[in-house]
Amino acid sequence: MARHRRVPAEVEHKFSDTTIREPEAVRIGLLGGFRVSVGTRTIEEGAWRLRKAASLMKLLALARGHRLHRERVMGLLWPQLGVKAASNNLRGALHVVRRTLASDTASRYLELQRDQLVLCPRGQFWVDVDMFEETAATARRSRDPAAYRAAIDLYAGELLPGDRYEDWTERRREELRQLHLALLTEMAGLYEAREEYEAGIEALRRVLSEESAREEAHVSLMRLYALSGRRRESILQYGRLRKSLARELDTEPDAESRRLYEEIRAGVSTVAPWPSSGRPLEEPADSAHHNLPAPLTSFVGRERETVEAKRLLPMTRLLTLAGAGGSGKTRLALEVACSLVRIYPDGVWLVELAPVGDAAAVPDVVARTLGVTSQASLTVTDSITQALEGR
Repeated sequence: MARHRRVPAEVEHKFSDTTIREPEAVRIGLLGGFRVSVGTRTIEEGAWRLRKAASLMKLLALARGHRLHRERVMGLLWPQLGVKAASNNLRGALHVVRRTLASDTASRYLELQRDQLVLCPRGQFWVDVDMFEETAATARRSRDPAAYRAAIDLYAGELLPGDRYEDWTERRREELRQLHLALLTEMAGLYEAREEYEAGIEALRRVLSEESAREEAHVSLMRLYALSGRRRESILQYGRLRKSLARELDTEPDAESRRLYEEIRAGVSTVAPWPSSGRPLEEPADSAHHNLPAPLTSFVGRERETVEAKRLLPMTRLLTLAGAGGSGKTRLALEVACSLVRIYPDGVWLVELAPVGDAAAVPDVVARTLGVTSQASLTVTDSITQALEGR
């Protein structure tokens, strides 16, 4: 007769904790390099063991809805193999991915649903490519340079530079690169409309540093130089355009570019304005969209931290700035918040908790700041949740 060995209570408790643990937030970076974090744990590139396991993660992170049919995955990752061999390889890659993400809740991060591989079907999940495209769309709706800058800052570099020769990355890499360049060009146009010529010039220089034969950027730069009274620089820019087109495309500037050059060289004062989309420019964000204090001094330095904070913020529900007292955490947070007001349709709000000595009072402070009126049938926290739902 089989004998049943009793499991100690503490082991049963640990096993119970493991089985009910919820998946942690997963963040995947694909722009400028491959990065994955699960909760507070960063997964180093060498931890994947199998290159195809990492490729499987990248494929699903890039896929629409973060799901792909298993046969599609096999065709992309093992195009030269038969179905049986590719299926065996996929099974091995799945095992490695699950073990690498987390051994105890692995199946919740990567599921097979009716022959569809689904990445993080439940729980918190962010991909930087998604955030970049969503923020770009928001910027184009707002037509505000600050919103454009926020979107541009999210582009940390080209898509998966370590997978440059993989067929499944080429089209998306070029699409994202072109979106980045288009945002810079459009932002320059917005600056031109506001007569902020130097900011527009800087944006166009960034475009040409990445794509020197982009004729529209050369022409826009010629126009901005002329508008800012730098006629000689404008004429020289046409020479740079000609050289770039001849060297890279074996062609000449088009008729419109030549016409603008002739006008500038002849000293014609009327330079064609930036093409308008027909939509009026919106006024800068006002106090209806935030309660942030006006800065008393200019913000100098911390460019790297500012950009990094902007890149991390869309990838989490809570971003904490840590550092010694007086190191400028609050000033940095306010600077980032001010620059992102246009990104959030319902505004950006500062809740001052420094004077609060009792944790139980925090919901009341939040409610007052947001103008939330507590309902008799709900707690203050529930009232806040209800008021913010959908915002």
